[in-house]
Order: sequence, then C-alpha cells, then structure tokens
Amino acid sequence: MKPVAIRGATTVNNNDADEIKSACVEMMTKLVEANSINPDDITMCFVTMTKDLTAFNASAAIRTGLDWSQVPFFTSLEPDVDGSLERCIRVLVQVGADIDKSAVKHIYLGEAAKLRPDLSAKS
Repeated sequence: MKPVAIRGATTVNNNDADEIKSACVEMMTKLVEANSINPDDITMCFVTMTKDLTAFNASAAIRTGLDWSQVPFFTSLEPDVDGSLERCIRVLVQVGADIDKSAVKHIYLGEAAKLRPDLSAKS
C-alpha cells in the first residue's frame, strides 16, 4: 500500500455543536464510502476550522462520532483571508491504500463545493 491524500470540506449554517458534529460525520462517512477506505488504514487526519466555529472541535466530532479513537488527528485554525468561505471545516486524510491518485474521490459538501468545483463534480 502507498500513502494517498484525500481532501474534504463542508460548511455549517450556524456555530452550533450539534451542527458541527453532524456535518463532520456526514463528510467523513461519505469520504470513506466513496473511496472504499477501511478506517484502520487511515494514517492521520489533518483538520482545519474557520475562526467563526468555536462551539465544538471538528476533530473531536469525527473521532467520537465515528469511533475513530485510534486515528491521529491534528486540528488547526484556517487562515483568516479576506473573502474566504465562512463556517468551513476542511480535512486532509492520509490513507495507506491501493488507490490510484486519479481515482480518489474528494468530498466537498454544502457551500464548500465552491472551493473546488473541479473536484466537487466527482463527489
């Protein structure tokens, strides 16, 4: 198996813990299913959140919502750039898998589909 990086992003309408949890679980569930990933093959998950999301940590939402206690997570604040998408959660998941990089399905949900319309069409 070789390392493969898979991107994902989603947005929420409100800075609400339950909404953050639900959006994160939905995004990661779709990412895993779309790429036929076994969670045991996830090497690490890097997560960013925009500064307007303070109600719940996205990594904790994924870890507890999907029972991924053995997956290493790192969470960071998304750079605050003028005009950037608000209430956005992004992930970069590194997986050891036999997936050709051109076949990877990146997942962009909600308003996050605007970030990468070229990849969102494949989601």
